[in-house]
Amino acid sequence: MGLDPAFDRGCTAVLFKGAARALVIELKYHQGVHVVADMTEILRRSPTLLDRVRDAVLVPVPLHPRKLRERGYNQSRLLAEGLAAAAGGATRVEDLLVREVDTVTQTAFDRESRRENLKNAFALAKGAPLNPAQHYVLVDDVFTTGSTLNGCARVLRRAGSLNLDVVTFGHG
Repeated sequence: MGLDPAFDRGCTAVLFKGAARALVIELKYHQGVHVVADMTEILRRSPTLLDRVRDAVLVPVPLHPRKLRERGYNQSRLLAEGLAAAAGGATRVEDLLVREVDTVTQTAFDRESRRENLKNAFALAKGAPLNPAQHYVLVDDVFTTGSTLNGCARVLRRAGSLNLDVVTFGHG
């Protein structure tokens, strides 16, 4: 069964292999915050991607509080901040979502297992201001099966978002 996207369009900067894969792994698993500058530069060099996010509200995929404490940062938020700076205009980052369920890592799961693992994992942040007329863009590091982004998109759709896209650094 394929992905039934709850978002409108998706855009990614690079294929998740080689040097791009090494950057993501360094950022996520080795405290490599220093690679965000390189990743942002790659995003900056994608005019289509920048046009897609300019003047939008960028919504990073949230980490569970436990994972955030362990890692010390949310890699999706760091990428969203870099992307907002690169896009310019009125582009801004807002933490509209929370991760309520502390799910296990998805790396070894197939599409159906990922979907089941993420069931009810995300929710709208308390008091999150959502404007149906606003363009929202979910931001994550990697699009694999789309389950994570789709779970987040469903929450934003239920909250009234009408114009919703996704952007990732890598795809694969």
